[in-house]
Amino acid sequence: MHQTDFEPVYFAGETPPMPGQAQRVAEGLYWLRMPMPLALDHINLWLLDDGPGWTIVDCGLTTDATRAAWEQVFADVLGGKPVTRVICTHMHPDHIGLADWLCQRWDVPLCMTQGEYLSARLLTAGLPPTDTASMLAHYRRHGADPVHLQELAGRGNFYARMVPTVPLQYQRLVHGQVLRIGADDWQVVEGGGHSPEHAALWCEARGVLIAGDLLLPRISTNVSVFPIEPEADVLGRYLRSLARFALLPAGMRVLPSHGLPFTGAHARIRQLREHHAERLQRVLRACEGQACTAAELVPVLFRRALDVHQLGFALGEGIAHAHRLWACQVLQRVIDAQGVIRFHFARGSRVAVDGVEGTDITQIAASAAGL
Repeated sequence: MHQTDFEPVYFAGETPPMPGQAQRVAEGLYWLRMPMPLALDHINLWLLDDGPGWTIVDCGLTTDATRAAWEQVFADVLGGKPVTRVICTHMHPDHIGLADWLCQRWDVPLCMTQGEYLSARLLTAGLPPTDTASMLAHYRRHGADPVHLQELAGRGNFYARMVPTVPLQYQRLVHGQVLRIGADDWQVVEGGGHSPEHAALWCEARGVLIAGDLLLPRISTNVSVFPIEPEADVLGRYLRSLARFALLPAGMRVLPSHGLPFTGAHARIRQLREHHAERLQRVLRACEGQACTAAELVPVLFRRALDVHQLGFALGEGIAHAHRLWACQVLQRVIDAQGVIRFHFARGSRVAVDGVEGTDITQIAASAAGL
């Protein structure tokens, strides 16, 4: 499938700030970058002038390097004004990891959606079904082999290591809510798929979207199915989130959590839909005439070597793409006597996705991706 030609325009330049430094994106809006000891080696954070103080958007992983970088920011960037609020777009460790430390350090509230906050509390506590045993059982049902399961078990509770504590109280964000930050109104734009209730922030006056992980310039955000909601259509949620962003102005400036600030959001949204349509095509062809587990779909979707951290994401993506087609009643799901789940596509069957009926795999995949 042809993918939309898209080259992001990096309006803030192509040299990110060093850890502990801040780069001005606009008046009263600063870009921070913190390191991560992963294949994805950084996260972008945002510092907004809030009049008598500063609002922080996202926090970084719980590491000594990130704490040290924050202390340098406090000393060199804040200009003697305190932090007055911490906002987390969502509950993933690179976004909420140091939230408790920051909130206690400055005696300020944490602001995030309820779904993200409660999910973080569950994962930090390691409560079933967010614990390692539940995750391994989930992957086993989707065909992961014993070697991969052993590798994944060896990671233990990665989340709790990166997010050892979460504030015991928070202030809830909801879709459409308007936050006054400094002289500007920022509207909460809720999205799903990548996480339960991800909160992006849109400032109409500035034409700026703090997009979190939902809209990235180069890589596609992970969408995974987890054992707490084992039959979810998370890819469908993610695609509907992109539809919300497509309603915003084409010329908006996007501040992503990974990569560089960019313009060209509408073309990027089209490209992401085409990317997922192409992956859905691969799934349909793999499941044509034979039933496949999600684990068997991993090499179909990812044609490169994966480390153990990436493998967990890849298994989740395999389930997510199969579930998108299952939710559209394109794939059939069968469960064998051992409880292993497989997906099957009957070639030539007529299916309707969002009102578009047909038998052509390309057409079915495009419709399932919202094209």
